[in-house]
Amino acid sequence: MSAEPALLAPVSALAAPDRGRLAKLARNPSILVGGTVLLAMLLIGIFAPFLGTIDPAAINPSTRNKVPGFERTIRADDGTSTTFKHRMGTDSLGRDVYSRTLYGARVSLLIGVSVAAVSIAVGLLLGMIAGYVRPLDGIIMRFMDGLMAIPAILLAIAVVSLFRAGLGAVIVAIIVPEIPRVVRVVRSIVLSVREEPYVEAAIMAGTRVPTLMVRHILPNTVAPLIVQGTFICASAILVEAILSFLGIGIPPEVPTWGNIMAEGRNLFRIYPHNILYPGIFLCVAVLAVNMLGDGLRDTLDPKMGAR
Repeated sequence: MSAEPALLAPVSALAAPDRGRLAKLARNPSILVGGTVLLAMLLIGIFAPFLGTIDPAAINPSTRNKVPGFERTIRADDGTSTTFKHRMGTDSLGRDVYSRTLYGARVSLLIGVSVAAVSIAVGLLLGMIAGYVRPLDGIIMRFMDGLMAIPAILLAIAVVSLFRAGLGAVIVAIIVPEIPRVVRVVRSIVLSVREEPYVEAAIMAGTRVPTLMVRHILPNTVAPLIVQGTFICASAILVEAILSFLGIGIPPEVPTWGNIMAEGRNLFRIYPHNILYPGIFLCVAVLAVNMLGDGLRDTLDPKMGAR
């Protein structure tokens, strides 16, 4: 029993925060730029009711397909008047594209973060079981291989078609294709770590399996899963836009970047602003998440840092 503290020494070293690595994270330009832009997008989504000028669902046929910068004045019964400026123009139903684009950030980022969190949680559990429990390895991985054999977008479309269109159905549809990727990453880490001397010593000392998994194996999966989560988030935002653009994702009345572009595609040649502005927000958000993921990978992966 006296040898237990010595066996746990490598674990504490792995779990302890590396100040030098944190300093590298703060100096990495990809992390700084990507994190700043992503934070700005999150703030835009949170404060959309204060930044937006008009109700994003308000329909006004008299102001259909107005160019960016168009102003209109509404007079009240008491004689007062209010002037609204459509900074990004209006769509074919007279709705303000600027307000809809800001509110669209809420849905798109919520889906991205939710899909990343749930995919990592489920994939981590299945990956650790597959990597440590040999009899279940073949069963779990063959099922994961079957899911990965189907293109992600086609699998998402199939899952959405089984449920009623809505936010929950879209999140589930995007999660299903992402789980196998997380499982494969975690499984490879578990297979590698379980051969380490300190893990074998802990096994010989009679450490219980749950304790072994949490103290010795789980800390090694944190950095790769953080990086994987950023890429899953970016992929989820794109897949949601694709599903909404195809008309099988979020209901059309809910403002999302995919819905806004889908509604403006028929008149794109005449009124390109209906697709241009939400498309720019979509590209910037995905680019920011990918930059953040690249920066984290370069910093947290020792091999990439050595290069």
